[in-house]
Amino acid sequence: MSPVLNYDKSKPLKTKVLMVCLGNICRSPLAEGILKSKVDPDKVFVDSAGTGGYHIGEKPDSRSIDVAQIHGINISDQRCRKFSSADFEDFDLIYVMDKSNRANILSLANSESGAKKVKLLLEVINDSPQEVPDPYYGGKDGFENVYQMIDQACTQIGDNLNKQE
Repeated sequence: MSPVLNYDKSKPLKTKVLMVCLGNICRSPLAEGILKSKVDPDKVFVDSAGTGGYHIGEKPDSRSIDVAQIHGINISDQRCRKFSSADFEDFDLIYVMDKSNRANILSLANSESGAKKVKLLLEVINDSPQEVPDPYYGGKDGFENVYQMIDQACTQIGDNLNKQE
């Protein structure tokens, strides 16, 4: 099992969810924090990762931290990590922010069951393959826009997970 799954293993979890973007500093940390705010932590474990190893061990981008804080969510304790093929075994649901990261992850899948876990995040609210844009090179408005998109998807995911017994 991956060392990132650092939860109390004496309490059975029903679902483990991974949020993935490129660097694990903008979109996926927001998605992790937002979804955590919408689910019971005793029933759902949420983590995030990046397909690139550019920022391993770093905090999320300060603009992601700021926009989350504006909405009452603290993501400043998160640390970036890189997606690994072990994540297919460790997680039940893997949500990616865009098609490029989905392709990168699917290239690491060693089974059809692992590949079936991977979905574009915004597919939960819209059947079309819409992507969460990378706000890294934009301004604060881009981060707020991305927050709103992710929040809408995480509300749907949270509602579905909270309905499970």
